[in-house]
Amino acid sequence: MDLTLIQRTLPFFLEAAWITVQISVLALLLGFLVAIVLVAGRLSTVFVFRCLARLYVSVFRGTPCLVQLFIIYFGGPQIGLELEPFAAGVIGLGLNIAAYMAESIRGAIANVDPGQEEAARSIGFSKGQTLWLVTLPQTAKLMIRPLGVNAVALIKGSALVSTISVVELSYTAQRFISSTYKPFEIFTVSALLYIAMVYSVRFIVDYLDNRFAAR
Repeated sequence: MDLTLIQRTLPFFLEAAWITVQISVLALLLGFLVAIVLVAGRLSTVFVFRCLARLYVSVFRGTPCLVQLFIIYFGGPQIGLELEPFAAGVIGLGLNIAAYMAESIRGAIANVDPGQEEAARSIGFSKGQTLWLVTLPQTAKLMIRPLGVNAVALIKGSALVSTISVVELSYTAQRFISSTYKPFEIFTVSALLYIAMVYSVRFIVDYLDNRFAAR
């Protein structure tokens, strides 16, 4: 193993890993916001909203994320939507993970005691107020681990944005391999940084889970 090469390229990998973190965090926040809207649609009494939410989940879970990224980045200019690679990557990953997060959140909501909703409705809460003020706060603990799984999947899936020229971890690894012809060292450093990010998420999930369990 060429330790000198690792030492020389490590600063570039750390910078690229930071880009990966930024993309993953922003995409996760976008995905969570979209997922909340989707869950509200799935639980709506309006038939059209339910159908649109189901259609969104079916399309984004039924097609490869790579294809979705290509449509947003390469197809966007045809309809007047020109995005920088970073922005296209965040939007593409966020919209994709939202479909999975929506199902995780909906599953957590299904595990809440129906009596809680009935009690809220009996004191005059609307269905929307019941969802936001009663149901969702109680599902927080149930959502932690499923959303943690989604976050890990998002971090690993962020490698796809290298295909639209985002200079993140995988793109940097490919660039150094093409110039050094030493894939073992380069992929080892890249893999270790991905592992560090994944285990950071696991640590946060365990911490939050323990905090909620202690209440």
